[in-house]
Amino acid sequence: MRIDVVVDVKTTLGEGPVWDPEQERLYWVDSMDGRVFRATAQGSEVRCWDLPDKIGSMALRRDGEGAVVALASGFHTLDFASGEVIPFHDPEPDRPANRLNDGKVDRHGRFLCGSMDTMEEGPNGALYRVDPDFSVHTLEKDIIVSNGPCWSPDGDTFYFADTWTGEIWAYDYDQATGSISNRRTFCRPDGSGGGAADGSTVDAEGYLWNALVYDGKIIRYTPDGEVDRVIEMPVKKVTSVMFGGPNLDTLFATSMAKPPLPRFPGDGVRRGSLFSITGLGVHGLPEPRFGA
Repeated sequence: MRIDVVVDVKTTLGEGPVWDPEQERLYWVDSMDGRVFRATAQGSEVRCWDLPDKIGSMALRRDGEGAVVALASGFHTLDFASGEVIPFHDPEPDRPANRLNDGKVDRHGRFLCGSMDTMEEGPNGALYRVDPDFSVHTLEKDIIVSNGPCWSPDGDTFYFADTWTGEIWAYDYDQATGSISNRRTFCRPDGSGGGAADGSTVDAEGYLWNALVYDGKIIRYTPDGEVDRVIEMPVKKVTSVMFGGPNLDTLFATSMAKPPLPRFPGDGVRRGSLFSITGLGVHGLPEPRFGA
């Protein structure tokens, strides 16, 4: 196994890596600075789009050169060619202390994305589903920090975390309707080192990979929720993971250069870097695109 710095752009809060197998490019975001980045798997051809607000996550669209972006001010579309950002729905106009956070696309082109309390204290957030017709539906309420949405390889199990509950949950996922039910505890990440569950992805074998933010670890869990492997990262504030590369066998990991709140620890010179982890002997699954 080898860990390398792919791109060192010192993202204030790097998040949401998305591999595009069609272009063979990796996208990721800087949540606090409101930017979308793109680069090759080797870290070349870096491109950046500036957004009008903080961003939690993004989803590539099936129709055209663009994405759906989850900003602090709601859901928007981003046109990569022109850089134009157009709002289409703000689910929480009455909650100025909230912002949208982590999100992923299901096998049928729906974007599931949750919100968070920016002080990371109160259960003021929710989990939303954006359908291909751009309608928005509430799936879960009373969330502090939404994180880690992803699905089992067959699409029938949905994983999701409210970071500061100390649990990652599993739900039954109705692929016909995009509804969730039967919430149960999938695992309880070991937060004894000050860490908590952040971004996740599922590999082709159905094992879940989770970034343990503030503890500098990436943990692979079996489909039964047992710890299978632990990777010690060179930074404490590792935030999210995604498989990519031409063979989907490179695990990319984002990190933050500056913690959002002063109570969290700092990091060394590699803080805020985009990392690649190779030699794992594991392959990921291609991420679906948003749209019908």
